[in-house]
Amino acid sequence: MRTLEFNTCFKIYFKLFMKIYKDIYKRLTSIENIYFSFLEFRKDKKRSSEILKFERYIEDNLFSIYDKLKNKAYIPGEYSAFRITDPKMRLIHKAPLEDRIIHHVLCRGLEEIYEPIFIAHSYSCRKNKGTHKGVRDLFRFTKIVSRNNTRACWALKCDIRKFFASVDQNVLLEILNKKIKDDDYLNILKLIIYGFNLCHENVGLPIGNLTSQYFANIYMNEFDQFVKHKLKVKYYIRYTDDFIILSQNKNYLTGLLDEMRYFLKYRLKIELHPDKIKFYTLKSGIDFLGYIVFPYHILPRHKTKKRIFRKIRQRIAEVKNGELSYDSLYQVIQSYLGFFTHCNSFRIREEIENLLQGSKVQNPRT
Repeated sequence: MRTLEFNTCFKIYFKLFMKIYKDIYKRLTSIENIYFSFLEFRKDKKRSSEILKFERYIEDNLFSIYDKLKNKAYIPGEYSAFRITDPKMRLIHKAPLEDRIIHHVLCRGLEEIYEPIFIAHSYSCRKNKGTHKGVRDLFRFTKIVSRNNTRACWALKCDIRKFFASVDQNVLLEILNKKIKDDDYLNILKLIIYGFNLCHENVGLPIGNLTSQYFANIYMNEFDQFVKHKLKVKYYIRYTDDFIILSQNKNYLTGLLDEMRYFLKYRLKIELHPDKIKFYTLKSGIDFLGYIVFPYHILPRHKTKKRIFRKIRQRIAEVKNGELSYDSLYQVIQSYLGFFTHCNSFRIREEIENLLQGSKVQNPRT
């Protein structure tokens, strides 16, 4: 019975994996899809000045996008670059508003095509996934591997050296070509991919594009499939270019490294960061996605906690100096409290409340 179920599931998966998409561009670039893509793009940005300006003439602006896509006349605009600390310094490239709406249009197609073949345990830029689910599933996996903390549980954690800056655009197009046989759709994806070059050598994706996040998943899905089906790794989790593998045997994990390096270098033309290959034991804590997973609880990473408290103190100082409203401070604190609800953090939340009370910052409405 189980064999029949497995064979049925495998046939369905194989059919999805081999499915080719031919006539997708016309459907994607309909005015209805452009409108729904705009609504999706607008979430959490309704008060943005550029959104308000766009919405003043929303019908004209949406039909302008429609005409450009319909007539294959779209040309990507220039990126504006700025740096953020996240917590490490990152160079962000921001596309013009119209381009970002078009990115949402195109990503609806990428999601339709690739979501059915992604592995269950990749968590970046996917519906019902994200960092918190990734950490919860890691915690669940540790219970299985350690047999409820009665066996050793080792974790191998790696990430890719300068991932977004290293993605080979030609390899990415080769991967896309395997499933997409619609020339119009491929041509506009090429415009976006080849429209960004860090070294003028067809290398790199801009950090900041929604398309880049989808392309990253599509690119790394090649590695996911290799790890799961060639290396037969059972307990594997990936978030963008960070991934973690669990086993009771450290030697087994060490033995995977050479094969993974070879695949990444010769198939995807990227490489593991040599300084970020880490081994952890569950007993000492597994560091992943801002949290530390222990046998019986999850704690926030110390650096993350320290950075959050520093930012809260900065915001409190801004309220006292009249540079920030109390409501804005309240929203900031609620977002941080939300982060801490995903781990064992009763004492930390008490510390935040005590910090706020000790600052003597009062709600003007009380």
